[in-house]
Amino acid sequence: MNEVKNPVRLVDTHCHLDLNNFDNDRQQVIERAKLAGIFRILVPGTNLVSSEQAMQLAMEESILYAAIGLQPNDALEWQPESQLELENLFRNHHNVLDTIQNKIVAIGEIGLDYYWDVAPHPLQKQVLLMQMELAAKLSLPVVLHVREQHDASRGACFDDLLDILRKWKANLDSTNHILSSRPGVIHSFSGNLDYALEAISLGFFIGVTGPVTFKNAKEHQETIKGIGLEHLLLETDAPFLAPQPNRGKRNEPGNIRFIAERIAELHEISLAEVATITNANAKKLFEW
Repeated sequence: MNEVKNPVRLVDTHCHLDLNNFDNDRQQVIERAKLAGIFRILVPGTNLVSSEQAMQLAMEESILYAAIGLQPNDALEWQPESQLELENLFRNHHNVLDTIQNKIVAIGEIGLDYYWDVAPHPLQKQVLLMQMELAAKLSLPVVLHVREQHDASRGACFDDLLDILRKWKANLDSTNHILSSRPGVIHSFSGNLDYALEAISLGFFIGVTGPVTFKNAKEHQETIKGIGLEHLLLETDAPFLAPQPNRGKRNEPGNIRFIAERIAELHEISLAEVATITNANAKKLFEW
């Protein structure tokens, strides 16, 4: 990836830098991101080991932050003590850093996945609910994974998730919880506009990844076009979902600008405006 001259400053709110895809050049990837104008990167955990690795990376590198959690395809790993282990990971991290800025800023990646269907749906829901309970306890927003059967833009997975979110948000509102104004983000959103608007009405942000740049993604592009910039976050989901013109290659955070540029085109505004608004959105949600 070539250095971008005078790059617009951007953030990548979802990047799996802990994965072994980056073992040979992780630091170079981070340096390339900095040269491309990336000044914040969120590394989400997908299980307990991954969460600890994400936290460690965040503590070692100033532009990295972490989320901790078990995603639905790892739900079979959940044990009675898993919730406490995640809580202890967060609290031990606080004890180590003492007065230094918090680097664990969310619970995630958590959610539902009916595409791979690795774990039974009732178990996925149970694991999700327990982690959302932990998020409320720790006052951390949630980073939500949702993937429909056959990658459809509507269906039972979205319906089930939104049902859970409605009830959780109602409880936050009833207790004047601090998360009521910043409950979380639906990561790599692939649903239709109706789902997006309902999630937004509950206070959730919508995460936009590489597919918004794909030539055959007209429906998805229309959905993102129909969402106000004040509700969007930029994500690479690296090493997955590389945007055009790098589709099919390993993704990395420096590619976030291609996503931002496509959103600017769809909304007929400047790249600088996209950067300013989405950066502010990320700061509001993660308080970094």
